[in-house]
Formats: sequence, structure tokens, C-alpha cells
Amino acid sequence: MMSRRLVLGLAATAAAIVIAVLLVSEPAPDPIRAGQPAPGFELPLLDGGTISLESLRGRVVLLNFWATWCKPCEDEMPAMQRLRGTLAGPDFELVAVSVDASRDDVVKFRDRLGLTFPIASDPDKRVSAAYQSHRFPESYLIDRDGTILSRYIGPRDWDASLYVDRIRRVIEGAGAGAAPE
Repeated sequence: MMSRRLVLGLAATAAAIVIAVLLVSEPAPDPIRAGQPAPGFELPLLDGGTISLESLRGRVVLLNFWATWCKPCEDEMPAMQRLRGTLAGPDFELVAVSVDASRDDVVKFRDRLGLTFPIASDPDKRVSAAYQSHRFPESYLIDRDGTILSRYIGPRDWDASLYVDRIRRVIEGAGAGAAPE
């Protein structure tokens, strides 16, 4: 049987460790919500060059975080390709941000699905962390001024009229209200 002194010593040590961890750890950031500025970023593009949120200012942006190993991500990509084709023009951009470590895996994925929209690389997950995006796929609709309008967790049928019409309203300047989930 352990002595009372040993038990108290172990309990005090455990309490000290818990307090130290709480003091050293950073507080969790507030959740990203509609109406907040989208975190700025600059990332390398799969085909060379870089893309930044600032470079997209003046356009409505659908920003999608995904990975090649994510089956729901793969399932929604063809609809994203069709959405981009439907809304192609100077007022809209769709940017997919891969969190994969392997560029080769992303290239093979893109080529297999015939994707033509910009694909950026975030292998260290720095930008996805800034967007608090950890469940893939996850997408953000961002207005021309860089304000988040909607956050979509999970796959969507992006070429459905529900989403196409919503994004068209934002492009036309009439769609800052609540978005379909």
C-alpha cells in the first residue's frame, strides 16, 4: 500500500504538470464566422507561381481545402469543375488548396479528374490552420472585399442551382445574406 505522503506527492506533481500545460498552451482562436475578414495568404500554385487572397480582391472566391486521400473531396471535385465552367469570368474564382505533402500525388489527382481551376499547395497546413479548416473538404465563400460570407464543412454538389444561384447573387452584389448549408 502506498504511503499517504507518496500519494500526496504524486497528486501535487500531476496538478503542477496540468497547470504548467495550461499556462504554456495558446488559447484557441475564435471560430471563423461569416462577416469576418478572410485570413490573408500566399501559396504556391501547382503549375508554378503563387496565388494570394490579395491578388483575388475584387472577385468572389470559393476557397476549398482538400486532400487527395479524402474520398468526399474527390467526389465533389467534378461539381466544382462544372461550377467554375458555369461562372467563369473576371468576377469569380475557385481556388482549391491541397494539404497533401506530395506534389506528385496532387498532380496525378488533378490530371486524372481533368481539373483546370487553380490548385495551391499548403503541405504544412499553415493556411488551412488559419482558416481553422481540419475536416476536409471544407470551403469558404468570400466576397469581393475579402469578407467571409459562408463556411461549408463537408462535400457539396457545387453545380446544383442552389449554389450556382447563391454565388451569382453575390457576384451581382445582391447575395451577402445567409447561404445554403
